[in-house]
Amino acid sequence: MALDLLPPSMFKAIDLLPDAKTPVTLFTRHSIREVVKGQGLAGYDLQLTNEGRDLAEAWGSYLIDHTDRVIQHCISSPIQRCVDTAALMIRGADAQTIEPNTHHIEIIEQGLLVEPGSFVLDIKQAGPYFQKQGALGFINSFVNNALPGMKHPIHGVVDVLELIYNTHPNNSYGLSLAVSHDTILAAILAVISGKHIVTREDWPKMMEGLFVWFEGDVFLESKLKWIWRGEVNELSIREFQQLES
Repeated sequence: MALDLLPPSMFKAIDLLPDAKTPVTLFTRHSIREVVKGQGLAGYDLQLTNEGRDLAEAWGSYLIDHTDRVIQHCISSPIQRCVDTAALMIRGADAQTIEPNTHHIEIIEQGLLVEPGSFVLDIKQAGPYFQKQGALGFINSFVNNALPGMKHPIHGVVDVLELIYNTHPNNSYGLSLAVSHDTILAAILAVISGKHIVTREDWPKMMEGLFVWFEGDVFLESKLKWIWRGEVNELSIREFQQLES
């Protein structure tokens, strides 16, 4: 059964979601992709496996069936495995509701959802570190603000959160999908949780994500809430941003 491959934390998260009248965004890593031996960082050309395709569709179906929500908006990294994950989740969702799910996937081209683009100011400075340190080492350096050519970690994370806020569904029973990569999620989770060390155990698995929603009508004055691995957390965007100075 395809859902046997879904990280168990995602089933737990559904039980912790707010009332269906509160719209939420699922900010997720793509589904299961091909693995290339000896490659420390995943290339942009790696595609979803057949198991990954089945998992994405089954998860989309289960998600709608168990949350009474409709996919009202969808954004994605332009990398094909992310776009395919989004499309397959929507196809699975279509099988569970007579309410129309969006079929428009907004491709975020400005780099905010592509690794490691959302955190980079100067790729010529930062790029060699990404190649040398690998994903885990690079993200640990980033969250400790120890890399040239990179945004301050809080600045980088706020930029992505603002994107999520601006593409968050406005209507009751709304769900938005945001499909990205492990490095992006790992960095954001570490920074909003106040962690300075990211371990392999912290690393998001394929098709694992966090549910987020906001309280407040203005992004900088809002409160972020998120569910990750069985826990509900929150922070003030304004207070969080002030930690950068």
